[in-house]
Amino acid sequence: MKMKELLLFLSCVLSVSADGQHSDISIAGCSDSYGEHMYGLDGEEMAYADFNKKEMIYPLPPFIDPFKYVEGTYEQAVGQQQICKGNMQNSRKGMKDFPLERDAPSAVMIYTRDEVEFGEENYLICYVTGFYPAPVNVSWTKNKEKVTGSSINVPYINKDGTFTQISRLQFTPQLGDTYSCKVEHLALTEPATKFYEVEAFSQSDPGVGPSVFCGVGLTLGLVGVAVGTFFLIKGNECS
Repeated sequence: MKMKELLLFLSCVLSVSADGQHSDISIAGCSDSYGEHMYGLDGEEMAYADFNKKEMIYPLPPFIDPFKYVEGTYEQAVGQQQICKGNMQNSRKGMKDFPLERDAPSAVMIYTRDEVEFGEENYLICYVTGFYPAPVNVSWTKNKEKVTGSSINVPYINKDGTFTQISRLQFTPQLGDTYSCKVEHLALTEPATKFYEVEAFSQSDPGVGPSVFCGVGLTLGLVGVAVGTFFLIKGNECS
């Protein structure tokens, strides 16, 4: 990634409610080839400006009560981009000799959204966090072949100033399939790649958890019987 393509965030507004229980954030950022304007609440992405579709996008799950920001929010985001690019040019002139801060991702994880069932549609999640500047590039493979159709959210800022991004890939688990997500960032000397293999499991095997719970329940039951017998004997002695 060329230096001129680095993402430069010029505006980051954090607001905290009076009782300290909620916080919302607004981020406006730009580079020569990228722009972002995003709103978040309590660590969740609430809305962002899609400059290709020319509208605000609300990436909330369907069970959340729908809401919209006030009319003109997208137009405001477009105006902020012009200000951002102007500030970026001025910053380049005044800070051209300053070293650029770069942080490689501190964590890359791959996991499924739902419990795996063969033949049932699911999602693979590639979670990337702790990097600076944004964004990262995430690509997917299935059995070493590149796949398309994945999605990725806009970068979300963490409390320490680094960023998080999440890429999703819809897939249908089949025994033996191997998936990977490859993460590229200018602070990485080589891509960070995580793998997920669809492994066999036995539906007749209830697993360790149920066995542990049954053992604990049986033990507590026996203890209860012993305690009850003890008090019954003592009660007869008193009478």
